[in-house]
Amino acid sequence: MSAGEPRTAAAVFDALGTEYEEAFAGSAAHRASLEQLLEVLPPHSRVLDIGSGTGRPTAQTLAEAGHTVLGVDVSPVMVDIAARQVPAAEFRCADVRELPLEEGGFDAVCVYFALLQMSREEQAEVFRVAGRVLRPGGHLAVATVPLDVEGVSGTFMGQPVEVTSFGEDEFTTMVEGAGFTVLSRESSMFVPALPAAVPEPQMFLLARRR
Repeated sequence: MSAGEPRTAAAVFDALGTEYEEAFAGSAAHRASLEQLLEVLPPHSRVLDIGSGTGRPTAQTLAEAGHTVLGVDVSPVMVDIAARQVPAAEFRCADVRELPLEEGGFDAVCVYFALLQMSREEQAEVFRVAGRVLRPGGHLAVATVPLDVEGVSGTFMGQPVEVTSFGEDEFTTMVEGAGFTVLSRESSMFVPALPAAVPEPQMFLLARRR
């Protein structure tokens, strides 16, 4: 547990920068999720990457496959890193819930581990946004740490944070409630590339907008 005051997601990821990528980009399950998404995407799709971080592996993988990617992140440092690392994609520093995005304008939305510092209602709101900007039949790729916790203070990579999440079934139900049909659900344990790291549960969903 941390003695410091929890920091905003923007402040946490501004501080972490490329250290986050070094710790988490090696996830085989994350890459498998991206490959699964690529299999169902039409050529030259438009993809919205919510919480795009350093741009790797998500935006980079999709852009290299020939898709048009818009990454959105609340951390200006992350957006700057992503723009340098993945020049084939576009990145904006914003809260996706406040962006005037075209309704039905995207073929896919990705949300990889971007919600854990939001309240449960805020997380549900992000999926409502995803459903609005996706074309009917468009796909959603999402990942989270499936723990039944709410407002729990802790430390993430040395940064004081407050974490909220759902158990696997509850998270799946929330996604379905936003208008999605879940096509697959994969659970795994991942050990970040960090000193004294411990395995953390991860869950990956692929869903389709109804």
